[in-house]
Amino acid sequence: MFGPIGTSGGASSAIQLALILTLISLAPAIVLSCTTFARFVVVFSFLRTGLGTAGAPPSQVLVGLALFMSLFVMAPTATDLHREAVAPYLAGKMDESKALDAAAPVLRRFLLPHTRQDDLSLFYEVSQRARPSSPDDVSLDIAIPAFMLSELKTAFEMGFIVLLPFLVVDLIVAAVLSSLGMVMLPPAVVSLPIKILVFVAADGWNLVVGSLLRGVMG
Repeated sequence: MFGPIGTSGGASSAIQLALILTLISLAPAIVLSCTTFARFVVVFSFLRTGLGTAGAPPSQVLVGLALFMSLFVMAPTATDLHREAVAPYLAGKMDESKALDAAAPVLRRFLLPHTRQDDLSLFYEVSQRARPSSPDDVSLDIAIPAFMLSELKTAFEMGFIVLLPFLVVDLIVAAVLSSLGMVMLPPAVVSLPIKILVFVAADGWNLVVGSLLRGVMG
């Protein structure tokens, strides 16, 4: 399939195969660090904590939903990556180095609009490197961790907003039970079905997922 290793064509095919296998092995790290997957998973975790449903929905379901939401969000970027870097490389029009150089601006166009300026400044300050004046000159080794930090901040802010309504329900239920003298009845037993009812009645999944997607895609 790849031809004799001794030939230039066989060597080139072997390098392509090695590069593809490397990308496949790095896929989980790329998904976690270069997409909005972390934001989605963290917000869903806050949502499940606020509902108080413990293992429902299961973690596998939340991770699967977050993964396919991330794929949906990243589809335009993936298309640009394929057009500007992957397709020319597979066609033999550029080598590995040029393909990576072509892919970097595409990834940077997605990362930087979702990265806070103070997070970029933090990593430049710690690395003792001068911050470039143009966003096009921001290196990926700075942009990626700054993007991840910004995503975590955004996820916790959204998680706090998601938790607030459930906290209000918990406080109201606890106050009502206390006023009725039912101190032996755990408030969580009463508040759980109420929170689920309110969440379903408000079409909560649509609201949460819609807010997450609109927050990324504008």
